[in-house]
Amino acid sequence: MTSPQPIVIPPPSLDDVLYEKRDGFAVITLNRPVVLNAINWSILRRLEVAFDQAEGDDSVRVVILTGAGRAFSAGGDIQSTPPEDGLPVPSGFDLNLRIWRMAKPVIAAVRGYAVGQGHELAGICDFTIASEDAVFGELQIRHGFGPPVLITPYLVGPKQAKELLLLGERLNAQEALRLGLVNRVVPGDELMAASEAMARKLITLPQATVRANKLLVNHVHELAGFNEALRYRDDPVLGPTSALRGDDTDPHLKVLREQGWEAFRKSRDANYRGE
Repeated sequence: MTSPQPIVIPPPSLDDVLYEKRDGFAVITLNRPVVLNAINWSILRRLEVAFDQAEGDDSVRVVILTGAGRAFSAGGDIQSTPPEDGLPVPSGFDLNLRIWRMAKPVIAAVRGYAVGQGHELAGICDFTIASEDAVFGELQIRHGFGPPVLITPYLVGPKQAKELLLLGERLNAQEALRLGLVNRVVPGDELMAASEAMARKLITLPQATVRANKLLVNHVHELAGFNEALRYRDDPVLGPTSALRGDDTDPHLKVLREQGWEAFRKSRDANYRGE
């Protein structure tokens, strides 16, 4: 029996994020399906451009964010290297806040993996619609990291948040629905139709009120300390903690990350081959 051929990872491309304008809404697609849309500097740059385009277009009233292929996003690309051009790259944290602060509603259409940073990206969106095969999870603890964007405690209760963040387990779509991580679960072949139907309903409603109500809901969380919680790395007590900072000088954490990446790589490769 021959061993499977290694997957060739495509180089960064302008097509790592796709933008499509439709009647009243835009579809933004993470487009690195070979690595289950793992987030690297290229995706971060292209996402910033795509959201700039959507936000600056008055005819776009709603945004749908989704992933190409079998996954929404399998999280941060641990093997990603910095760009060689030296140009700035927005952080995942900044892009998550961009969605939070954007006046227009953003719908996450999730199939397959939405784990790690992918879990948080789906969570920060105003609505999340999941296909029946969707898988969620805050897996960073397997790599020795704290959560880059501390959105989970605001989506679920404290005990559920601790279960997600401390155990790093995966959740299926129905479990995510039960916990409040998603709004709806639909069959896989109905995911985009359901997301587009929600977008079209939002488009027909009074836009000033839609945007005001998003602002009001966000304001409630901000009054409860949302902004301060997200910036926990700036806290003089929490910030210096190596496990939260991702300190590569800690040999134990380095081993954990290497083991975590290898486990993710095997899972990714098997998923891509349809095993």
